Amino acid sequence: MPHCRNCESFVSDQYVRVFAPDGMDTVRVCPYCEDKLREGAEVREARSPRHSG
Repeated sequence: MPHCRNCESFVSDQYVRVFAPDGMDTVRVCPYCEDKLREGAEVREARSPRHSG
């Protein structure tokens, strides 16, 4: 089962097929990663918080 490389959360095979770069078997950032965004080939901090609370 694939896991996010950043936070180790479970991600589905379908999520990996859609969001992982070609040739990777997992994602670098997932919806559970607070304040992280994919930008091209990199992962960066969000300019504004994605989650409040």
